[in-house]
Amino acid sequence: MATSGASGEVQVESAGGEKDGAGGTRKPWGLREWGLLVSVCAAFFLDALDNIMVGIAVPPIQADLGMSTVAVQWVVSSYVLGFGGFLLLGGRMADLVGRRRVFLVGVAVFAAGSLIGGVTDEGLVVIAARFVMGIGAAFTAPAALSIIITSFPAGPQRNRAVGIYTACGAAGYSTGVIVGGALTEISWRWTFLLPVVVAVAALIGGLTLVPHDTVADRARGSFDVAGAVTVTAGMLLLVYAVVEAPNAGWLSARTLLVFAAAVALLAAFAVIESRTAQPLLRLGLLRNRSLVGAGLVAAAILGTYMSFQFIGGLYLQTLRGWSPMEMALAFLPIGLLIAAIAPRSGWLISRFGVQWMIVAGFVAYTTSYLLFLRIDENSGYLWVILPSILLIGIAFPFSFPAANVQATANVADEEQGLAAGVLQTGYQVGAAVVLAVVTATMAVDHTGGGEGARTLDGYRSGLWVLVAISAVTVLLTAVAAVRGSARRRAPADARPPGGLPR
Repeated sequence: MATSGASGEVQVESAGGEKDGAGGTRKPWGLREWGLLVSVCAAFFLDALDNIMVGIAVPPIQADLGMSTVAVQWVVSSYVLGFGGFLLLGGRMADLVGRRRVFLVGVAVFAAGSLIGGVTDEGLVVIAARFVMGIGAAFTAPAALSIIITSFPAGPQRNRAVGIYTACGAAGYSTGVIVGGALTEISWRWTFLLPVVVAVAALIGGLTLVPHDTVADRARGSFDVAGAVTVTAGMLLLVYAVVEAPNAGWLSARTLLVFAAAVALLAAFAVIESRTAQPLLRLGLLRNRSLVGAGLVAAAILGTYMSFQFIGGLYLQTLRGWSPMEMALAFLPIGLLIAAIAPRSGWLISRFGVQWMIVAGFVAYTTSYLLFLRIDENSGYLWVILPSILLIGIAFPFSFPAANVQATANVADEEQGLAAGVLQTGYQVGAAVVLAVVTATMAVDHTGGGEGARTLDGYRSGLWVLVAISAVTVLLTAVAAVRGSARRRAPADARPPGGLPR
C-alpha cells in the first residue's frame, strides 16, 4: 500500500536540520500564521466533529422521522458519497480559482446543508442535506490542506503546522463522541445545528485571516468541463456501488452494472485528460510515487480506523448494552492521546522521516486490532478494551500527519490543491471500501453457540479483515522505508544530479 516516496522523505528529513530565521534561529509564528492556521483547522475540526456526532444520532433520527433501516443508512452514506465524489473537483478548483475562495465557499455550503438538515421534518431532506454537506467538505478539505502547505515553508515549520492540523481533527473526533452523546440526549437536531455555529466562526476567520491568493498562486489554464463531469460522475458511482454492495450483494447484477459504469466513466476521464491541453488532473501527477503511496496509506488508515470504531460501537452498545455516553467515554483516550502527540508529530517526522513514522503507526494499528480479538461477552475494559484504544491513540498521530506530508512533499505549489484532493479521495474511498468489506464479512452466517457467540464471531471476522490490511501495510511500508534508507546512504556518485536518490 505504500511506495518508496524516497524523494519526499529526503526533503522532509533534510529540512529537519534547517533553521528558519536569520542568524540560524527559528522564526516564531506571528498573528498571521496562527490566525490562518486556526481558521483552516476549524474546518477540519468541524468535519471530524460532525462525522462522529451524526453517527451517534442515527437511531434517534430513524425513530423521530420514521425512516427504515435501509433509508437511515443514507444519513451517513450520502455524506461519504458527496465527499468522495467531489474531492478531485474541489482540489482542482482550489488550484484554478484560488484556495481561499474555494475554502470559504466550501465552509458556507457545509453550513447551509447542516442548517437545512437540522430544521427539516423529512428524512429525504436530511439525506439530501448530508449530501450537500459532503460536497462542502469536498471543497473545504483540499483547500484547507493546500493553504497550510503553501503558507508554511517545507521542513519543521510545515511539519509542525500539519501536526497541529491533525490535532484539531483529533479534537473533533474525541469531543464529537462526547458532544454527540450529550446533544442527542436533548435532540438529534442539535447535532446538525451546532456545526452551523462552528462553520460560521471558520467562515469569519477565513474572511479576515486567510490571505487572498495572488495571480501567481493560481494554476494556469482553463477549466476542463468534460473531465470534471466524467470524474465526478465516476467517483459518485464508485462510492455508491461500494456503499450499496453489502445490501444488494457484491455479485448482484445491479452492483456489477454500477461498478462497470463507474469504471467506464473513469476510463473516459483518463482518455480526456490525456488529450486535453488543460487537464483537470495532470496524469503525470499520478506518477508521483510519494503521492500515490500516501493515498493508499490514507485509505488503510481511515478504512481500518472507521471500521474499528464501527465494530467497537456495535460491541459496546449492542452486545454489552453500554449507553452512547459510556461508549463515548470508552473511546475518549484515543482523542486525548492524538491531541497530546499530534502537535509533536512535526518534530518526530523531521527526526525519523515520514516512512518510518507510517511503519510505526501501522505496527501499532495491527497490534491494536489483534488485541481486540480477545473480546467476549464479559470482557473487562482495562485489560481487554483499553489497550487497543491506547494503541490507536498512538498510531493515528504517527501515521496521519506523515501521510499528509508525504503526499505533498514533491508537488508544485500550483498543484497542491489537486494533490490534497487525491489524498483526501484516498481517505474517503478507503473508509467506504473497507467498511463495506467489513460489514459484508460480519454479515456472513456463523453457526454454533448462542446468539451472543454468533455475534462475536461476526465482530471477529471483521477484525481479521482489519488485521490483514494493517499487516500488509506494515510489510510494504517497511520495505519502502528500508530502500529509502539505503538510497540515502548511497555514495554521492550513485545519485542523479540534484542529490536525490534514484
